[in-house]
Amino acid sequence: MARKKSGTGGKAKAGTRRPETDGDRKAGRKPEAGTEPGTAERLARVAEFVAPLRVPPGSQVNLAEDYDPRYKAQVKKKDGPGLLAWGVSLLTEYQARLAAQDTYGVLFCLQALDAAGKDGTIRHVMSGMNPQGVTVSSFKVPSAEELDHDYLWRYAERLPARGDIAVFNRSHYEEVLVARVRPEVLDRQKLPDPARGAGIWERRFREINDWERHLTDNGFKVVKIFLNLSKEEQRIRFLKRIDRPEKNWKFSAADVRERHRWGDYQQAFSEMLSATSTEWAPWYVVPADRKWFARVCAAAVLVHTLMEIDPRFPAIGEQARKDLQTVRRELEEEAPKGAAADPYAARRRVAGPES
Repeated sequence: MARKKSGTGGKAKAGTRRPETDGDRKAGRKPEAGTEPGTAERLARVAEFVAPLRVPPGSQVNLAEDYDPRYKAQVKKKDGPGLLAWGVSLLTEYQARLAAQDTYGVLFCLQALDAAGKDGTIRHVMSGMNPQGVTVSSFKVPSAEELDHDYLWRYAERLPARGDIAVFNRSHYEEVLVARVRPEVLDRQKLPDPARGAGIWERRFREINDWERHLTDNGFKVVKIFLNLSKEEQRIRFLKRIDRPEKNWKFSAADVRERHRWGDYQQAFSEMLSATSTEWAPWYVVPADRKWFARVCAAAVLVHTLMEIDPRFPAIGEQARKDLQTVRRELEEEAPKGAAADPYAARRRVAGPES
């Protein structure tokens, strides 16, 4: 399990099944029975996989003690690409349904320290999605206009429309993390004195929970992932950015200075996870020391959310079906001499419905 205190040692639960992987195929292993399950079984399988990552609402989190950045659920690295591809294919399918139904939207929040792999996670997990239905927002230092509004304003401006997915690369949780660890950030927010007094962080936790409840009540699901990176792995990745010329542009001395506040950030993360993992918008702590496994986990969490929404393609009425058949006949009559009246239907009869 991702939580260290569970004592399971990362063993998979009995009876857990997974999709066939490249390692299975190379080893000549046959897929397990039910490898291509129905929707209910797929949902149960994904739910079982992400359950150890979920922060139970109301729990008190000690990040350093409760979650292992190197947890990998006994999944082998060679099987990672196959599992990620399976997740991406499901995301492609469910995004199309989400857009067609045009009822729900999804806000996908990624929160982490520097070098935890946010950009790579977005690039790999969203690789199969239609870019017309996805927006990615990275929140840097607030502009003068943003500072003239309340702290949630700039995030509300980037929320998804119905049928779309919005990705926040860092999110509104910066306002209870960076603003808490670095007082100068809070100073720039022009808050009146009463708003800066005792209880500011508890109040912000409550306001964020209420805001996310408002979003979910109105059909916008909030998915929150914290990429949990160890201090040693961050050190190694920073060195890699220095040692490899093509990575130099990603290096910032300011990022290294933030390491001096490691303990402060771990405390802030722990309190954030404890106070804002709710039934309507729970946190998922994804172990980030292994990038390949972090991407598999992030895809699984997003898949789980979309499968729970279960968006459907809109059904058309009887009159619309009659109109379609009329148009079909007109198009078939236009077929050139010797050509199939409906080549697509002909291929489906030969190759099957999935062609």
